[in-house]
Amino acid sequence: MTAPADPPLSTTPLLQTHGLRKSYGSKPALKGVDLALFPGQMVALLGPNGAGKSTLLSLLTGLFTPDDGRIEVLGHDMRQHPSRALAGLGVVFQQSALDLDLSVQANLQFHTDLHGMPRALARERIDHGLGLLGLQAQAGAVVRSLSGGNRRKVELVRSLLHRPRVLLMDEATVGLDPASRQQLLDAVRDLCSRDGMAVLWATHLIEEARAADRLLLLHQGQVRFDGSTSEFMAAAQGSDFQAEVLRQLGRTGD
Repeated sequence: MTAPADPPLSTTPLLQTHGLRKSYGSKPALKGVDLALFPGQMVALLGPNGAGKSTLLSLLTGLFTPDDGRIEVLGHDMRQHPSRALAGLGVVFQQSALDLDLSVQANLQFHTDLHGMPRALARERIDHGLGLLGLQAQAGAVVRSLSGGNRRKVELVRSLLHRPRVLLMDEATVGLDPASRQQLLDAVRDLCSRDGMAVLWATHLIEEARAADRLLLLHQGQVRFDGSTSEFMAAAQGSDFQAEVLRQLGRTGD
């Protein structure tokens, strides 16, 4: 494994893990994963199917509990202070969690209600979020009528309504056409540069990883690379392992 990429100067991680381990019966899924996400940085979590990406995201979002290791979000230990840690996260899952028969506005309002947000503040944040992604005209539209790309944008707006500092994107572009995928990538890149968010973007597509500041390669439950995409591609020229990973990713991305 290469040395981790240098973090931004004068910053501390918004999210970090220490020695995360998770097994399903006798089968290990994660074998001691350490990672750190810094403000203003988009990090691609790359790996072929079965690498452990979904397990890692499930641990980071509190859906699963690690067998061993620690997760900290904004300095809060997820085991000891789960509500504080989870409050710092925004998540867009691979599977849509929108109610297709409700309007965009109603879906977003339901989310703000769950967070106990006053209605006036909720309306302000919803209007602002829809405006950022060019969805004001779709506020009253039933979600079922939207394109796949616009549904993903609505989920992104929803994930940001409670003002998280860390955004987790779990294979969020699955099923999207190239134009919609690029729009979502651009929107997330803007969040990093404008708002200083830390983003972990899980994918098996090398072309999506190219948009990130850092690339983490997860393979068989271990971090096998942490650095820039250009460093990874250069290293792959002289590494049978990394060249094989690239071939696997090319097949899964077809």
